[in-house]
Order: sequence, then C-alpha cells, then structure tokens
Amino acid sequence: MIDFSLDILGNEWIIIIFVALILLLGTKRLPEASRKIGKIMGEYNKTKNAVQEEFQKAKGDFRIPVEGPVMSERQKLETIAKSLDIDSTNKTDDDLRDLITSKIGRSNAMQGSDQSSK
Repeated sequence: MIDFSLDILGNEWIIIIFVALILLLGTKRLPEASRKIGKIMGEYNKTKNAVQEEFQKAKGDFRIPVEGPVMSERQKLETIAKSLDIDSTNKTDDDLRDLITSKIGRSNAMQGSDQSSK
C-alpha cells in the first residue's frame, strides 16, 4: 500500500500558515491581527516569567544537589540525611529512617502550628 504522508518541515509550515492567514484575513486586517498576536505573546511571556519567579521564591533554601542516580537504599537514606543535616556515620538504616522521620515530622508539625496560629 502507498503511504501518502506529508513530509513538511518547520519553515514550510510557517509559509503555509502565513498564506492561510492572508487568505482568511486579507491584507488589510493582517497587520492588526499580527499586533494582537504580538501583544498576546508579550503578556504570555510576562506571566510565564512571573510564575517562574514565584516558583523560585517558593522553593526557598531547599537546594539539594543531585549528583547522580542513587543505587541503593542506603545511599538514598544518606542523601536524605545529609540534606536534613543528620550525621549518618555509625547508624543503621533503621536508625536513619527514624531520625529522618522525626526531623520531617517535627518540621511538618511546626509548619502546621504556624498555619493554625494565623
């Protein structure tokens, strides 16, 4: 069977869209439409940048460096312990889990009490 797919690249699509716009809008309304599209794209970029800035502010001091894939459960626990400033030397996996849980539980409880007092 013969495959009738269109092999059209990116630049060719732009030309096709431009020709379609000229046919639909005419030459008199095309500049007005392009200005509106330009304003819309400008507002979109402003909003996108504002949202990205808010995400950066909300992220705060949670800078956990990712050095590569973690291969074992012990490495995962040590990475989490290191990010929470817990010394993982001479501790078993269960000890680390308990320390991590207690530290995370304490910070969640503190956040909950801060929110309930507001």
